[in-house]
Amino acid sequence: MPIAVLPARAVARIAGADAAHFLDNLLTARVPAAPGEARYAALLTPQGKIVADMIVLATEGGFRLDVPRAALPDLLKRLQLYRLRAKVEIGPLDDLAVAVAWGAAAPLVDTLAYDDPRLAALGRRFLLPVAEAAQIAMVPEDEWQAHRVNLGVPEGGRDFLYGDAFPHEADMDQLGGIDFDKGCYVGQEIVSRMQHRGTARTRIIPVALCGPPPAEGTPIMAGGKTIGRLGSGVEGRALALVRLDRLAEARASGQVVEADGAALVPERPGWARFAIPGTEDIAGTEDRA
Repeated sequence: MPIAVLPARAVARIAGADAAHFLDNLLTARVPAAPGEARYAALLTPQGKIVADMIVLATEGGFRLDVPRAALPDLLKRLQLYRLRAKVEIGPLDDLAVAVAWGAAAPLVDTLAYDDPRLAALGRRFLLPVAEAAQIAMVPEDEWQAHRVNLGVPEGGRDFLYGDAFPHEADMDQLGGIDFDKGCYVGQEIVSRMQHRGTARTRIIPVALCGPPPAEGTPIMAGGKTIGRLGSGVEGRALALVRLDRLAEARASGQVVEADGAALVPERPGWARFAIPGTEDIAGTEDRA
């Protein structure tokens, strides 16, 4: 049961009589109702771009948001703008850290624990005091990142850029981050249109390569044209934000897909329900996004 502390994650608190209604009107997924339940969601711009993706945890005293630390200031600023007359309290919890355990994970004593709602194999997450977090870490964060990359799960700020990516491009529709039946939220019309028209041509997919991956942000090329950018990676594998139509054209014409000279071979994660050129399609499914 490896346990890693994630210093790039931060925690925020949303509480008050209107907290559930407030978040439900803003986020891409319904907020969890029962304490200990967690949901994956995002706050979008009115144009449908991701401001921040997060894990929303219901507690006895409101909600905790497990958020990328770099995205937290903008997220809190926007939540305050939307607050208006709602009876909610919004603020960071700087005394809490986020840890994760995977494999045969067991709850830690005196912590807020929740299963990662994106994918069961990602394990169980914990919110605990910063001082205690340093004492329970068993492995470096790099091992957790390798586990995540091998599962093909994107991470905001690395595999997609905040303020630039749509939820479908970040595979949020595949990982439980969008509720298409919940009704209105900020950016909902754009997301629904992409879902029903099938206009999300850009996706994050895993790619195999020989050796260590090039740096994050390296352009992905085919036939002298840019078709995407490389995200986070480990030895032999990386995540790539690519135009699927251009990937299909490259493969059909026999062009090498590469990043900084490293040839990339697309792979299909088991959770993906959309077609990836060069991989075996899942029978009976089609890309609805």
